[in-house]
Amino acid sequence: MAKSIRIGMVIIACLVGAAVGALSLPVGDAAAADPACPGSWPGQAYDGPLQQADHGRIAYQDFFTDSDGDRWFIIRSSDSNGYTSIRAYPATGDGYAANSPDEVCYLVVRKPGAAEDAANPTQIVFPTEQEEPKPAARPIDPQAAVVEQLQRNAAAFRYTTGKRGGNLTQAVVAGDPLTFNLAIANDATSVGYLSHLFEGLTETSWLTSEAEPGLAERWERSPDGLTWTFHLRRDVRWHDGTPFTAHDVEFTFERIIMNRDLPVVARSTFEQRIFDADTGAWRNAAAIQVTALDDHTVQFVLSLPFAAFLRAMETSIFPKHILEPHVDSGTFVSVWGVDTDPAQVIGTGPFVIQSYVPGESLTLERNPDYWLHDTQDNRLPYLDEIRYLIVPDRTAALSRFQAGETDIHGLPSEEYTTLKPLENAGNFTIHERGPGFGTSFLAFNMNPGQNAAGEHYVAPERLRWFTARQFRQAVAHAVDKDRIIGEIQHGRGTPQWSSISPAAGVFHNPNVRRYEYDIARANSILDSLGWTDTDNNGTREDDSGNDIEFSLATVKSSDTSYRMGSIIRDGIQAIGLKVNHQQVDFGHLVGQLTATYDWEAVIIGLTGEPDPGDGLGVWLSSGSLHLWHPNQPQPATAWEAEIDDLYIRASQELDPARRIALYHRAQEVIAENIPLIYTTLGIRTTAARNVFGNTTATLFGLWDIRYLYRTDR
Repeated sequence: MAKSIRIGMVIIACLVGAAVGALSLPVGDAAAADPACPGSWPGQAYDGPLQQADHGRIAYQDFFTDSDGDRWFIIRSSDSNGYTSIRAYPATGDGYAANSPDEVCYLVVRKPGAAEDAANPTQIVFPTEQEEPKPAARPIDPQAAVVEQLQRNAAAFRYTTGKRGGNLTQAVVAGDPLTFNLAIANDATSVGYLSHLFEGLTETSWLTSEAEPGLAERWERSPDGLTWTFHLRRDVRWHDGTPFTAHDVEFTFERIIMNRDLPVVARSTFEQRIFDADTGAWRNAAAIQVTALDDHTVQFVLSLPFAAFLRAMETSIFPKHILEPHVDSGTFVSVWGVDTDPAQVIGTGPFVIQSYVPGESLTLERNPDYWLHDTQDNRLPYLDEIRYLIVPDRTAALSRFQAGETDIHGLPSEEYTTLKPLENAGNFTIHERGPGFGTSFLAFNMNPGQNAAGEHYVAPERLRWFTARQFRQAVAHAVDKDRIIGEIQHGRGTPQWSSISPAAGVFHNPNVRRYEYDIARANSILDSLGWTDTDNNGTREDDSGNDIEFSLATVKSSDTSYRMGSIIRDGIQAIGLKVNHQQVDFGHLVGQLTATYDWEAVIIGLTGEPDPGDGLGVWLSSGSLHLWHPNQPQPATAWEAEIDDLYIRASQELDPARRIALYHRAQEVIAENIPLIYTTLGIRTTAARNVFGNTTATLFGLWDIRYLYRTDR
């Protein structure tokens, strides 16, 4: 329960070895003359919402300037014994300093009922918090019910013996591949086609998202999780008939994935999961030893345990006998271009490329010697072909499906009302697979750096706004998610509160702090900062008299992005902040976010994965996708340091329950500090003809293409 707090306190000498978040009581004489302490204290401090932490409860007061003109940051915290500590840290341009015992000034409040010190206290008043009414019980999230149903579908599913023959046809918008070399493919279209040709030692189940045997039939690891030994299938052959061996695995990792001279996209996918907690930097993948022990056994030796290692082993394996000469000669990047004879693209997968006609179609045909069999010893896959029709836009894709020319069609929200009434007549079913893994969000640039010309990436006054947690929380309350769902997603969306989607199952924490659309609450937070519209021009000023005005960028080519930006702009302006909405070319915007850092606010999105470990590049402060302040040599704030710690420990935690708990805590910290203000999640929706067997809707797919068969033959 919130309480009014008026506290008399005595300035106490700084403690040697004190650290941020420690709640041990300082001892020693009063140190009013200590140069590390402020010359004066604010008459009033922000008494923000309490944050539960492992060591107690913490509330922050943002920056203030003392009578000597020095800028400080106050932390108020309480421990389980009833003591309250208040500490002041010298403010820096991007936060506060807490690296030395000489850089913190302690104030102490006794346990309630205990006698106060006799020294003359310096008064600091925390304003009375209005006790907020208890929130109404949260309505049952309909998407939670969908997730549960999809999980039940997966648990109940059993494969049936299928029939050989037939094809699956689908339309792909602007679907020309850029390369047939999967190792260097960085576009989703190329990767989608080639995923049917190449395989890894493991594969992810479309039913459970768990790692299952792939090219490796079994494996074991050492108790410390550092040594993994994979035993390979002996019945696997490359498409040209050459036996698959452990030497192909060793070649793939040693000469391709970990070859620093090759621009291999697959490397980043693999490396982002291997993190060196000792140095705080991305691990050089070459430090991982990969050794072929014999033709059918390969061993990986890691320097640190890695929880998602089996998922990383989905990395595609490439044929040594085909590609080693190209690696040796420096022609690897040019091999398997789109003008290559499809027969030369050699993998182990269930399909091979039959033909490619640019701008028209790409057809895959069945690999007759594929290693997998069904329970009746029939060789898989069942289908003879997968046909991709390359179409110019979504309108053409929808027309092809309505005309019966394609078997499967992914629905954006605006097409749902068109297709839903046609299910029976069109002999198809619209399958809903719950919220997506990808996210869209509003972010503010909190990067304190400067470019080569010495210019700040963000003007100092704006940086002060953006780095104030209460500012971000106020803006979050101004985002009208219901309006986004209604006007943009045609009612087919769900608010996102946590950084991990509900689609991730047990990894998702549904109990994080929520920021419901509440203009009054947003105004109250800004008022508490003293940022008001004193000149009545419609725009609030900060405590230095600066109008709070900033630019908001959205992707120029995306109507959805622009409309979402307009809705969010309206909400922000409703709380007295001026927003200059700008449309920016996608490529230029990516450059601003990852290279030049000259942006202020942006609405953009990131793809997601079922395993939170794939988000290391976003959540680690040293990550290149830590958009609001990337590539930090050290965490700029205490909360970013805590997220670093949680994600690093989770990446190495081999106990599933403890790993889940770490990710749940990380979501709580993220929601409290809200570096990304999430918008809504779309509902993944697919229409499929009712002519296929071995299908069911799960969180991770509709089928395993190898077991899919036609029932109309």
